[in-house]
Amino acid sequence: MAEMNIPPDLLKPLDDKKKAIKEDSVESVSYWKDAWYRLSENKLALFGLYFLIFLIVMAVIGPFLRPYTYYETHLHLKNQLPSKTFWFGTDELGRDLFTRIWWGARISLFVGITSAVIDMLIGVFYGAFSGYAGGKTDEFMMRTADILYSLPYLLIVILLMVVMGPGIITIIIAMTITGWINMARIVRAQILQLKESDFATAALSIGASRFRVLTKHLIPNTMGSIITTMTLTIPTAIFTEAFLSFLGLGVQAPIASWGTMASDGLSALRYYPWRLFFPASFISITMLALNLLGDGLRDAFDPRLRS
Repeated sequence: MAEMNIPPDLLKPLDDKKKAIKEDSVESVSYWKDAWYRLSENKLALFGLYFLIFLIVMAVIGPFLRPYTYYETHLHLKNQLPSKTFWFGTDELGRDLFTRIWWGARISLFVGITSAVIDMLIGVFYGAFSGYAGGKTDEFMMRTADILYSLPYLLIVILLMVVMGPGIITIIIAMTITGWINMARIVRAQILQLKESDFATAALSIGASRFRVLTKHLIPNTMGSIITTMTLTIPTAIFTEAFLSFLGLGVQAPIASWGTMASDGLSALRYYPWRLFFPASFISITMLALNLLGDGLRDAFDPRLRS
């Protein structure tokens, strides 16, 4: 066999080429890391996230920044303008609006987050079981959900107020009676698509039970839609609580709520506008921030946007 003569130029180290290949390569990232990267690129979504963190922190420490309670009255100091003594002014009973605003934030966040979590738990399992079962079971479960969804919401609230009396628990129960249906529909649609996928079929073929496939494989793959829907549910619950309290069907005095404060401030809008301005502003900004965060999460988790 003839001896091969290799030119010396071809035997040089390939450090430069390897360096170029390394620079051109793309680091593999996980689904959640990629979603966070997309979310961090969305400035409006970050504003919503930071404002929500600020709201939670102030709801915890805000009432302790002033030497007043949310129910403490000072009739000789009623309807005071915002000042160094009363940062947000006072109401018709001389109560400090700054303290009452952050107590109202506690009520709104508690109602919103609690309702969203309950809606998620009921909606995920109901929708997942319905979609995975299919057939007549799916038809029966979804038609039942449609019947519940058709019930007038205010009628449910009024009936519960008569039976249970007004309060936070009554509001949460009223909102969750039908609030989980939207989550159930979204999860069901996702499960209907995923249950025919290759990984689900493979799991069944190697002996995994249907329950394990549903809980360990299908539901985790719908977490993006679940988190997004849950985030968009919170502002709806907050607005509903404020609306019911504004109508007198929510929390009752002397408990501070953004809705009750807005209702009290409306009658004094002409002469004491700050009494309506502060609760209305916090309701609006909170709903805006949560909706911006929800839209950002929806874009971040959308697989069609992933490269």
